[in-house]
Amino acid sequence: MAGERLLSVDAFRGMTIAAMVLVNNPGSWSHVYAPLRHAAWHGWTPTDLVFPFFLFIVGISISLSLSRRTAEGATAAALRRKILTRSALLLLVGWFLHLFPRFRFATMRIPGVLPRIAVCFLVGAVLFLSLRKGIVRTSVGAALLVGYWAALTFIPVPGYGPGVLDEKGNLCGFVDKALLGGHLYKPEFDPEGILSAIPAIVTVLLGTLAGDWLRSARTMTRKGVGLFAAGIPLTAAGLALDPVFPVNKQLWTSTYVLLTAGLALLVFGLCFFLIEYLGRKGWAKPFLILGANAITVFAGSTLMVKILMLVKISEAGRTVNPIGWLHAHVFSPLAGPYLGSLIYPFLLVLLWIGLMAPLYKHKIFIKL
Repeated sequence: MAGERLLSVDAFRGMTIAAMVLVNNPGSWSHVYAPLRHAAWHGWTPTDLVFPFFLFIVGISISLSLSRRTAEGATAAALRRKILTRSALLLLVGWFLHLFPRFRFATMRIPGVLPRIAVCFLVGAVLFLSLRKGIVRTSVGAALLVGYWAALTFIPVPGYGPGVLDEKGNLCGFVDKALLGGHLYKPEFDPEGILSAIPAIVTVLLGTLAGDWLRSARTMTRKGVGLFAAGIPLTAAGLALDPVFPVNKQLWTSTYVLLTAGLALLVFGLCFFLIEYLGRKGWAKPFLILGANAITVFAGSTLMVKILMLVKISEAGRTVNPIGWLHAHVFSPLAGPYLGSLIYPFLLVLLWIGLMAPLYKHKIFIKL
């Protein structure tokens, strides 16, 4: 399978981006189905799987892409320059989206989704180039997860002590406030903060191991079985260790890494089985279109919504944006407040499939 493009990777990436658009852009934040909300703190919902799934597929892509380029003769120095350039572009686009439209640098949020992707891609790709043996990356990843657990469990936070995993008093929030105070999602905490980037990098490393498995000379059947065989124990480990170190997306706990990587393997394994083994690709076409230009879809949809929020419609002595107006006057009367709130992001996904389809048809891939 060396050199052969795996459509299941693009499909899984596209499914993840579609889910990102759906959960990030409801018609009304007051009317969102529970599975489409993040867990309030400890625990998880289907929405909490979306971001780690994307980072996991970033890891798979790192293994497939960098190995192919190395085989084509690219030097490690040239690859590192490309990695650094792409990471910088992701970071700059992420910051632009945070700043738009008011560009208030003094209170700009520094962490975020795209900045985290940039950091995890950078470190994950450099580690992949430096640590080619999977067993070494596995050992590094395990050490980072254990070290992260130990840090959050035993390092005392001033005024709270050690082992506090509440929203206030945890080590991640303390570090974020000390180093990035005034530039966080919340005054005392950021879900994409500094310390929690460490286990998020492990999510990428686990993805590179899956990529190594896909690049191997094993049969298609054995590869598919291997994905499930790895996914089941990882999922079980994450759940079993939850009482010791709670599954928590905002802290990106070590158990959260294990659980989400395991579930990612199971979902991706299903895509692999359907597309690569059975050859059933028709259902995946919309996701292939989105997955081919995933970052463009994420950034473009975010920017589109921000622009729509600038438009004001006068109504009964107040102003509303077009999204709120559509929910109140079209979607909610048509389907009820909750389903109506879901219709808008669903149409947004369809719109971006339509916008990206010509690019996919002509094999135009916008690489950030």
